[in-house]
Amino acid sequence: MSERRRLINLAYRLLGSLAEAEDAVQETYTRWYAMSRQQQDAIESPGAWLTTVASRICLNLLGSARSRRETYVGEWIPEPLPERTEWSSGRPGDATADPADRVTLDESVNLAFLVVLESMTPAERVAFILHDVFCHSFAEVAEIVGRTPAACRQLASSARRRVRASQPSATRAAQRAGIVRDFKQAWEAKDIDALIGLLDPDATAIADGGGLATTFLHPIEGGEQIAHAWVEIARRRPGGMTFLERTVNGRPGVVAQQDGVVVTVFAFEVIGDRITRIWVVRNPEKLRHWPTS
Repeated sequence: MSERRRLINLAYRLLGSLAEAEDAVQETYTRWYAMSRQQQDAIESPGAWLTTVASRICLNLLGSARSRRETYVGEWIPEPLPERTEWSSGRPGDATADPADRVTLDESVNLAFLVVLESMTPAERVAFILHDVFCHSFAEVAEIVGRTPAACRQLASSARRRVRASQPSATRAAQRAGIVRDFKQAWEAKDIDALIGLLDPDATAIADGGGLATTFLHPIEGGEQIAHAWVEIARRRPGGMTFLERTVNGRPGVVAQQDGVVVTVFAFEVIGDRITRIWVVRNPEKLRHWPTS
C-alpha cells in the first residue's frame, strides 16, 4: 500500500480526474489482491507491477474517455485539485498537512499543462508522462503501451513538442498572484475598465458545468467580452456567496463558496502581466474533493 500515493500521482496526470485516478488505482489493487499469495510472491517488483497495471488501466480509460466526452454537455476541463489554504501568504498548500497526503503539485499538474495533455493521443500521453515526468525507461514504457521502445520514443517526442509549443514565457509566482488578486478585487468592485486592463485582448474563458450546473456552454473570446461577462456574474452573485483566494493545481486561483460549500473553481493562466485563460469548473462531480468551511 506504500505505492498508492505514487500511483494516484501517476493516474491523475494520465486521466486529468482525481475521481477517475482513484478508481483506476482501486482497480489496480483489486487485481493485486485477486492473486494468490504465491503469485504475489513470484512478482520480483510489486511496485513495477502495480505501475504497469495502473498505466494500462489508464490507457484503456483514456480511449473510452474520448467517446464519452463527445456527448459531454459543454466543454470538458480537467478536474481541479484543491489545497486548503490561501495563496496570499506566498506559501501555497497547507503547511500542517503531510505533502504525501495529496497529489504532488508541480508544473506537471497545473491546469494549462493538463489541458495540453488532453490534446494528445492516449499513447502519446502515457509515453510522455511515464518517461518525462516519472522517469521510466522507454523499454518499460514499451511494455505498458504495447509498442516498441523506438515507437515510444517517437510518441514522447511528439508529445514533448506539443508541450513546448504551448508553453508561455515564464511569469514569476509573486507577479502571477498579484495579477489574479487584482482581477478578483476588480471583479468584486464590478470595475470593468480594470478587468479589461488585466485581461489579454485575445483571452479566452472556458466553463465546465457538465450539464449539472448553470454556466456558459461555449468559450468566451476576447478580454473585453470576458470583462463584461464577469461583471454580469458579479451582479447576479447570490447572497451567501463568497470569493476566496485559493491555490488551484499549484497556481493562484479563486474559489466561490455558497454557504460554505465550494460551487465554482476559477483557474488562471497568466502570461507576462495579462490573464490569457480562465477555466471555470462548476460541475459538482469535479468539486467533491474540495473542502467545505
